[in-house]
Amino acid sequence: MKKNKLLLVILFLIVAPAIAQDSNTDEPEQTQVATAKKKKFLVGLYIGSYFANKHSAYNYDGYGYDLGGQRNSFETSFMNTKINFQYSGAYGQPDYIAQELGVQPGDWNFDVSDMPVNMRYNVAFLVGLNGRYAVSDNGAIVFHANASKLSVSGNFTITTRPNSNGNQLQKTVQTFAIVGGEQRLLLQVGYQHLAGDAAEKINFLVEGGLNVTMAKFDKNQIQINNLQIDLTSYYDINNPNSNATARRPGGVGFGAFAGAGFNFNVNPKTKIQLVYNPSYEQIKVEQNAPLKLQHAIGLRLYYGL
Repeated sequence: MKKNKLLLVILFLIVAPAIAQDSNTDEPEQTQVATAKKKKFLVGLYIGSYFANKHSAYNYDGYGYDLGGQRNSFETSFMNTKINFQYSGAYGQPDYIAQELGVQPGDWNFDVSDMPVNMRYNVAFLVGLNGRYAVSDNGAIVFHANASKLSVSGNFTITTRPNSNGNQLQKTVQTFAIVGGEQRLLLQVGYQHLAGDAAEKINFLVEGGLNVTMAKFDKNQIQINNLQIDLTSYYDINNPNSNATARRPGGVGFGAFAGAGFNFNVNPKTKIQLVYNPSYEQIKVEQNAPLKLQHAIGLRLYYGL
């Protein structure tokens, strides 16, 4: 009897480590299976707000560029040509500017001191398609293709002289709007890391990578009361009826992006991410564009394929 008990004890001591070893080897296999399930390509939509750096907004200030890409002086600027010549009655036409200002023809003045100096971009929507390929539990390669249609705003002035038949004795400075439009496409590729346990419902995330920005000058107009004057016609080289004298600004610039935010694991196939992305971008609506900091904040909705 004692021998039987001893044999059972010895058998237990031999089998127990083997069972423990089997259970330990099962754990990595299960982990590997779980990890394999997480290594999916996710595709999703992005929608957010884009805060463009105001540096390149001065390209919409009415000076314009010649066919060689050089910035015009005031004398050759688009605004001076339109206001002081084409719409002022200089070519035998009515003084449309005076009509809009409610003064006698010629009783107004526009010079270099009246040109816009406060051009700025307005906050714009940023939308696009984003992709994510997990290379580990916590790491992924990300791909972003986001687009934005920006508007630019500012103002300029015109000075009117007092009417000799009226009671007004002093000059009056009137302020009017100048607007612009620009299209941007942001292409980004980089790496994203989720902090903590990837199985948690919420993770902090960081990301970064390369950025390519395709920028296109879209429109430029001034508004004098009810009179709208289009400055974009100077760039319409392909339009046979245009008086184009300039090359439309635009091109491809390179830079980098970063990001930080929160990842929400809704279910095994769905992720929602709230992300803030600063980016250094070259905006090629100007010659020798410098790298300038832009900002974006938005939501990504990923779904696993």
